[in-house]
Amino acid sequence: MKIIKVEFKKNGIPEYYQVKDIAVKHGDSVIVEADKGVQFATAISNIFEMDNEKFSVSLKSVIRIATKKDTKQHNQNLNDAKYALEKARKLAAKEELNMKILEAKYTFDRDQLYFYFLSENRVDFRNLAKELASIYHTRIELRQVGVRDKAKEVGGIGMCGRGLCCSTFLKEFETVSINMAKNQNLSLNPTKINGLCGRLLCCLNYENECYKECRKGMPKVGQTITTEQGTGVVKEIQILKQTYKVEIPTKGIIEVPIK
Repeated sequence: MKIIKVEFKKNGIPEYYQVKDIAVKHGDSVIVEADKGVQFATAISNIFEMDNEKFSVSLKSVIRIATKKDTKQHNQNLNDAKYALEKARKLAAKEELNMKILEAKYTFDRDQLYFYFLSENRVDFRNLAKELASIYHTRIELRQVGVRDKAKEVGGIGMCGRGLCCSTFLKEFETVSINMAKNQNLSLNPTKINGLCGRLLCCLNYENECYKECRKGMPKVGQTITTEQGTGVVKEIQILKQTYKVEIPTKGIIEVPIK
């Protein structure tokens, strides 16, 4: 099966599409089938072949390479969505809704207009949806997103001094847990392990498997252990150095390597 990868917006989640008798190459604008109608997208790979069995669901197809008319329509959609976003924000403020609308987006055929918003609580936006539908005469859908999605959209500089991973190269958000920080022996101070979004740093996930492997065979802090120099309590472990420090009553604190 001939396959190509596309994205619907810059740094968006890449999706696989099937190509049939269309000479698509990297960088081409294309019109593709989507869950609801058709969408304008950009090819981010050249055509390659994959076995059908590697996909658990049937892939949708690229309809055609985008024409100048398609590109003009897409740009018009983007422009109109900006005005729709401003209008929706004003209406939400008028309704005193506890929500921050981040983005508005038309489907390519303008059959549907999506609004993505941020809120810590559930929001009754039914009246807002009705007002927007009466103005734009299309189907309106409001979707609540999380603070990580907001950080990806806005961007920024992380504590490492580089651009946020989510807004520069990460395509999908992976689960990050506090156990990853514990595995890496990091301070659990929120200012040290949380990103600009207020959630745990995505980069805690990058080296987690390495640390889990290195921790194998190491004792836990507070554990009583017998060494060649006596019995004592483990005070500290140094994961990458593969040593741990033990306090022995007769000898003080000694450093013991993992055998």
